[in-house]
Amino acid sequence: MQKLTYKFFSIILSTVVLLIMFPIRSFADETDLEAQIESRKNIPIESNNIPNWPVGPVVCAESAILMDVDTGIILYEKNIHEKLYPASITKILTALIAYEHCSMNETVTFSYEAVSSIDWRYDANMGIHAGDSITLEQAMYGMLVGSANEAAYAIAEHVSGDLKSFADLMNEKAAELGCTESHFVTPNGIHDDDHYTSAHDMALIAQAFFSNDYLASISNTPTYKIPASATQPNDDMVVYAKSKLFPQKEYAYEYLIGTKTGYTESARQTLVSCAQKDTLRLVCVVMKDEAPSQYTDTIDLFNYGFSNFLPVTIADKDNRYSISTSNLFDTKNDIFGSSKPILKIDPDDRIILPVGTDPDNTESKVVYEDLKDNELARIEYYYSGTFVGSASVVPASEQLTSVGLENDPPSDPAKEKVIFLNIYKVLGYILAVFAGSSFIFILISLIRGSKRYKRKNNTNKNYNYEHKKLNWKHFK
Repeated sequence: MQKLTYKFFSIILSTVVLLIMFPIRSFADETDLEAQIESRKNIPIESNNIPNWPVGPVVCAESAILMDVDTGIILYEKNIHEKLYPASITKILTALIAYEHCSMNETVTFSYEAVSSIDWRYDANMGIHAGDSITLEQAMYGMLVGSANEAAYAIAEHVSGDLKSFADLMNEKAAELGCTESHFVTPNGIHDDDHYTSAHDMALIAQAFFSNDYLASISNTPTYKIPASATQPNDDMVVYAKSKLFPQKEYAYEYLIGTKTGYTESARQTLVSCAQKDTLRLVCVVMKDEAPSQYTDTIDLFNYGFSNFLPVTIADKDNRYSISTSNLFDTKNDIFGSSKPILKIDPDDRIILPVGTDPDNTESKVVYEDLKDNELARIEYYYSGTFVGSASVVPASEQLTSVGLENDPPSDPAKEKVIFLNIYKVLGYILAVFAGSSFIFILISLIRGSKRYKRKNNTNKNYNYEHKKLNWKHFK
C-alpha cells in the first residue's frame, strides 16, 4: 500500500512539473523564434543597394528572390546564395525531369519501398497502397497538388529505376539550368543534411518549371481526384493543395498561375510561386520563413514587382539602335529593285526596367561571344550597372542568303526594325577606297622616282668630277 501511495505521489509530482515546465519551454521556444524572425528581417536586401532601383519590402524570410520568368532578370534579392533546405519545393524539379523523360499516360506502380519510405503520421501522402498503379499524370497531380511524398518516390523509381540514379539526374538538370549552389538527394525533399539549394538556384528551376504550361497548370490546381480503378481498387483519392494563395483561401492572390509549398522542421516554411499581370510574369521564392509570412512575403514581393517594373521591347523602344535612312545599311532601294531585310533586332527580346525609365538611359554593349543558335550578335543592357536584359541581332528571314532574288514586296521599315543593304553606297565606298588607294600608290611612286633620279644625278656628278681630276693629273 505504501509503495502504491509513493508511486501515485510520484506520478502527480511529475505531472505538476510537466505542467509547469511546458508553458516555460513553450514561452522560451516562442521567444527564441521571435528573435530569429527579427534577425532574419535585419538581413540586408542587396537589390536595395542598386542606385535608382525601387526599394523592396522587408520580408521575414531568411532568403528571398523575385525574378522575371521570360528574361531571368532579378528584381529583388535578399541573401539569395545561402545554401538552405528546400523541403517539398524540391518536387518541381522532380516533375520537370519526369515530364522531359516520360509520357504522361505511362503507368506508375507504387513499390513497397515507395509506400513505406514515409512516416504516414506526419509526411504528406495520397494514401495509395503498395502494388497499386496509376498514370504518371495522376502521380504528378498527387505530388504537385497533394505534395504526396510517396508519389515523388514512385515517380523517381519509374524514371530512373532507383533513387540514386534519379538524384544524379536531378543534379545534372540543376547544373544544366545554371545552378551552382545545390545538391539534391531525394525526389521529395524529406530532410537530408546533404540535400540543399539556394533561393537563386530554386528560382532558376522554377523559371524552367513555370515556362512549361502543362506543369504550371498542375501547380495551379487546388483539388484533384484520382478515381478508383482496376489497378487502384481503393476509394477515390482526393488530394488538396496546401497553399493558401489559391482562390477562396486566406491569402488568395488574383494573379497566381502556380505555386508549391514546402515544410520541414529544419527547412521551416518554403514557398515557390509564379504570378502574371499583363505581360509581366514573375517567379518568387522564399526560404526559411515562418507561417503565415511565407504567403504575406510572397504577396508583398509580387506587388512590388508589378508596381515598379515594366518589360520593354528593345526592337520598338531603343532609339540608339534604330537604323536611319542615311546609314550605310538602311535604304529602300537596292541594286535588285526590291529591298530585303538582312538583319534585325529580335522583336521578342525585351529588358526589364523600373517604371518611367527611358531605355536610352541604359548603358549597352554589343557582344559576339557565347552566342545562341541563329544569333549573330547580342546587345546587353545595364541600368545603374545592373544587367537588365539583352536583345539578339538575328537574320531577318530565311532570305538572308538570297536577298533581292525574289519578287516579294519590300518590308516596311516602320513596322519592323531591320537592317537593309544599300548596294549603291557600298559600291560608292568601295570605289572611293580604290581611288584613294590608287592616289596614294601613285604619290608614293612619284616620290620614290624622284629619289632615284636624285641619286642617279648625284652619281653622274661624282663620276664627272673624278674623271676631270684624272685628266688633269695626266695633263700635268
